[in-house]
Amino acid sequence: MAVAGGSGCLAKAAAVLVLVLCMARWSAAGMGVNWGTQLSHPLPASTVVRLLKDNGFDRVKLFDAEDSILGALKGSGIQVMVGIPNDMLWDLAGSTKAAERWVTANVSKHVNDGVDIRLVAVGNEPFLQTFNGTYLNTTFPAMQNIQAALMTAGLGSQVKVTVALNADVYQSASGKPSDGDFRADIHGLMLNIVQFLASSGAPFVANVYPFISLYADPNFPLDYAFFQGSTSPVVDGGVTYQNTFDANHDTLVAALRRNGFPNVTVVVGEVGWPTDGDANANPAYAQRFNQGLLDHVASGKGTPLTPGAPVDAYLFSLVDEDRKSIQPGNFERHWGIFFFDGKPKYQLSLRGNGGGMLVPARGVEYLQRRWCVLKPDADLGDQKVGDSVSYACGSADCTSLGYKTSCGGLDAKGNVSYAFNSYYQTEDQDDRACDFRGLATTTTVDPSTGTCRFIVGIAPTSTATRNVAARTAAVFFALLLAGVF
Repeated sequence: MAVAGGSGCLAKAAAVLVLVLCMARWSAAGMGVNWGTQLSHPLPASTVVRLLKDNGFDRVKLFDAEDSILGALKGSGIQVMVGIPNDMLWDLAGSTKAAERWVTANVSKHVNDGVDIRLVAVGNEPFLQTFNGTYLNTTFPAMQNIQAALMTAGLGSQVKVTVALNADVYQSASGKPSDGDFRADIHGLMLNIVQFLASSGAPFVANVYPFISLYADPNFPLDYAFFQGSTSPVVDGGVTYQNTFDANHDTLVAALRRNGFPNVTVVVGEVGWPTDGDANANPAYAQRFNQGLLDHVASGKGTPLTPGAPVDAYLFSLVDEDRKSIQPGNFERHWGIFFFDGKPKYQLSLRGNGGGMLVPARGVEYLQRRWCVLKPDADLGDQKVGDSVSYACGSADCTSLGYKTSCGGLDAKGNVSYAFNSYYQTEDQDDRACDFRGLATTTTVDPSTGTCRFIVGIAPTSTATRNVAARTAAVFFALLLAGVF
């Protein structure tokens, strides 16, 4: 299909210039950012676009083609990688018409309206082994159909098709980057995909997470995750790797070269460090990792296998997402360099070497400065307390509570208050959401302490407002059934 796509492009070429455009390779470099939207109260898309521009991000990676977000990016000058969720792969793989409809609605429409879409990522880490092969037979056909649809729409030279893959699709049996190759069980499929990327000049997008290596292996050397040198470097022939990012990147480079694709560009689709939800997820480590990464990119030194070649990467992520699944770990909701409301978590020089510190979101509208807490005279031994906390944390975000987390130092009453407030803010400070069968009360005194931040929610956007009445009614009846009131 890749060959047919290339032939179609040639057939449409009216001049050598068009041929050059058709086969042009992805060449952008530097630092972009991932914009996730799994929040109970997302900032307005226009506010986020302004946040991106204020902080100098000129590239953004999206996980879905949300109309309001793409509309807000109109005329922004920000280059866009738009994603297609895994649950759409089956339909797109089985129907060229479905692919054409998707391209018309989510690419052509917005490109014609002034959105600078450069890449379509078909699927998000679809070959993760935890998916048990669910998307093995649909990802590549979906990529081919989207590519054909782009060609039909006259966008084949402007918008490239790729797939965002987890770094587990390649590996090294020896642990040395130079022995890198694609995973044995998907080796043939990966070569088909890489050939497709090579034919169209699209990049290989890989998500790299040194934090996950540390999280999964208690014996992983901590300093090897960062960029300031390691007491446990990896020696690979005449090359010494001082950090896992370079080693991971070069394992992929070696895999591409081993299989005859030395010219396929590597883009790191996701890379970052969380700030909460785990003992190793904190602002100090996140600042250390992300600043090291940014300085590394700004240096232009490349990696040992690609010296002098610019590193192309997207930070993960822009803001925290309180609706993300915590199945991988509580840290999943805390990857942002900004809090959910667009406030910076720590100092970060986005251009490296001290330039371009983080700027907060402008014009954010908050709810009242009011919090929900446990009544001072409440009995912690009351069964209602435990039931209420379970309910609150099941409906809101309590991942900042736990061992060595930002709120890990709270006492028992503080834990209960944090849970109550988290739920209260999620429910837009509805008075009924701060009752919990008479256990809770509101206060105008901020209960935040130390590193533990008791949030005040942001005002719901117009999209959320349209659903608030139905959501409030549903919550009220759910609470009645649960016996919380």
